[in-house]
Amino acid sequence: MGLRAHAHRWGYPVQTSPQNSHSVTVIGLGPMGRAMAAAYLDRGYAVTVWNRTASRAEELVNKGAVLAAGPEEAIAANEVVVLSLTDYDAVHGILDAVDPAVFKGRVIVNLSSDTPERAREGAAWLAERGAVQLTGGVLVPPSGVGDPESATFYSGPLETFEAHRETLSVITGKTDHRGEDPGLAALYYQLNMVMFWTALSGYWQALAVAGAHGISAAELLPYAHGALDLGRFLDFYAPRVDAGNHAGDVDRLTMGLASTEHVLHTVTDAGVDGTLPAAVVELFRRGVEAGRGGDSSSSLVEVLRKP
Repeated sequence: MGLRAHAHRWGYPVQTSPQNSHSVTVIGLGPMGRAMAAAYLDRGYAVTVWNRTASRAEELVNKGAVLAAGPEEAIAANEVVVLSLTDYDAVHGILDAVDPAVFKGRVIVNLSSDTPERAREGAAWLAERGAVQLTGGVLVPPSGVGDPESATFYSGPLETFEAHRETLSVITGKTDHRGEDPGLAALYYQLNMVMFWTALSGYWQALAVAGAHGISAAELLPYAHGALDLGRFLDFYAPRVDAGNHAGDVDRLTMGLASTEHVLHTVTDAGVDGTLPAAVVELFRRGVEAGRGGDSSSSLVEVLRKP
């Protein structure tokens, strides 16, 4: 299927080449938005910014950015408009009041976090107004913005993505286009967040227990690096999961249940909140009760698919 056919399938207007590839608008000046605008200024871009709290733009204006009087003026200023907002409710809280004609011909790089379905709805809403959405998911905190080794997921029309790749690569050096479906970047981003927040919550849990025993975060740090380095486990289990192979030849769910119960007892014996490890125990128990006690813990993938 050709690029223009894909554009038609997802309701995108056909996008032409950029008129000025070294100018950009950034709407939303939280820590991420400010870092992005600063990165563009550092690379010599003409940058227009807008934020509900105008004082957040002061440092950027001192560096050469133009503060728009409102979102309509900000969108009208440049072909490429980067949105760095909390979620799509915040996006529409701003964009719904803008004259629909202002969006015509704009490329809206929506880096706001939300669900894949909200991303698809947002892309359709913009398409009705003659704009194209590139959905994005940035995989680094503000300190990683502008780093050539940092990465961002994108999805939306490939033709538009390629036309603006240079501009997108200012935010993060690596730009990973996941497909034409505007929801795909949001999906891949949320998959990363599933792993990130769960693992980081485990780290907070470990620090709380360690502290209850007089062990500092600095003392635990080298061991935390080892515990959270899961690469070899991921490499081992991924092909087995894809093949539906949950054989208990390496680990068994009954062993995992016993281990998670030991973790829970250690946590509560230290007087620390056990909500997180109790949830893990419950998941392993569900797997055993489903008759998978002799299978690998990877069989929990199947248990989770059938809540």
